[in-house]
Amino acid sequence: FLLAGVALLVCAGLAAMLAGAYSISIADVWAVVAARLPGADASPADPVHRTVVWEIRLPRILVGALVGMGLATAGAVYQGVFRNPLVEPFILGVSAGASFGASLAILLPAVVPNLQVGAFAFALLAVAMVYFSSRTGGRNPIVGLILAGVIVNSLFQALVSILKYSSDDAALRAIVFWIMGGLYYASWSDVAVLLPVMAVGTALMWSLSWRLNVLSMGDEEARTLGVNPERLKLVFVLCATLMTAVAVSAVGIIAWVGLMMPHAARMVLGPDHRYVIPAAAVMGATYLLVCDTLARTLTGTEIPISIVTSIVGAPYLFFLLRTRTRFAFSG
Repeated sequence: FLLAGVALLVCAGLAAMLAGAYSISIADVWAVVAARLPGADASPADPVHRTVVWEIRLPRILVGALVGMGLATAGAVYQGVFRNPLVEPFILGVSAGASFGASLAILLPAVVPNLQVGAFAFALLAVAMVYFSSRTGGRNPIVGLILAGVIVNSLFQALVSILKYSSDDAALRAIVFWIMGGLYYASWSDVAVLLPVMAVGTALMWSLSWRLNVLSMGDEEARTLGVNPERLKLVFVLCATLMTAVAVSAVGIIAWVGLMMPHAARMVLGPDHRYVIPAAAVMGATYLLVCDTLARTLTGTEIPISIVTSIVGAPYLFFLLRTRTRFAFSG
């Protein structure tokens, strides 16, 4: 299944490379890529091909795949930690905090000079507020984390609303456009930031997946098996949150990927996180590439990708709610 998923991911990436307003062939793509290989001295015949392939589409494909992989992996981890297949990566206030940081950077660049840094910093601040406000008696009960996440989400959403209300038309459009999410400005610098975080984070979560299996059984069962659930929850939540915050700071808020892909992987492969985490990562990367390709080719103008993921995700969530008693794993 994983090999088939990787093959499908490669096909989705190739389709995304060929699709678009500017028509390009596989031979042209290979000529551009081959010219960039170590030791190559030939350059593509058409410099336009080099711009389209190397400067626009390839970084966008890599960013989309890395973001999809990170969000899906984070979703699988959150669902395992919270023992709920309906949990998604933004439950701890990451999206609301990042939205406020990005909005602040757009409206007050003198205060927050960089949009991505602002989104990342406030995403981590929101999670820190959730973590420390829910901590009682040296522990972070799951119910307390979720409730604190709801409170922090509401707080930052109110702050974003204040910034929207006080902004001019251009700033308001920029804020709304960023919150919708998209890969419009994907670049190699984004790839350089996303690649190590997503690769290391996914590998770490996969290496600890058997501990996540134990943690999914409940805190008391984990203690009887010699596992410290509080320490494990901290490691998993911090790593998943870091991956989510980096993804959101790069491309804005893209919903549903972290909810749908882990559950889809669990439906196919069962609840064992040793298989769910890598399968969800591959499926998330493929799904986001497909949605991004649709978003930029369905109409003459590009659609924000969250609109596409939401159109698919809403009926999927309805299906999930109707069938959760059959497919949801138990703690």
